[in-house]
Amino acid sequence: MGIFPFLVVAWVVVVGLYGIVTSRDLINQIVCLIVVQSSTYVLLLGVGYVTGGAAPYFFDIPLHTKAVDPVVQALALTDVVVEAAVTALLLSFAIQAQKRFGTLDPHELSEFKG
Repeated sequence: MGIFPFLVVAWVVVVGLYGIVTSRDLINQIVCLIVVQSSTYVLLLGVGYVTGGAAPYFFDIPLHTKAVDPVVQALALTDVVVEAAVTALLLSFAIQAQKRFGTLDPHELSEFKG
């Protein structure tokens, strides 16, 4: 498969982290965090890819046939569910910050530390 998927992962992580560091809005930071977590999908695809591999069910496949690792597919599905839950939680925090403090700027919210 090569090194290309891993270079894509590194590039997507760097772009997402740059967005997180330079953003002045909580919603934008959450979206950038989603971008960073989306890089894990490409990482899992790069790790689990098998050239010429069959689907990971073995009903009528001959013995010694290359197959894709089903654990990687399960991890990718779990990653999607975790990302959805984390996104929902962070967006609910952003909504509460807007309601309570009237701003979504993280630098202004740091003034409210108690």
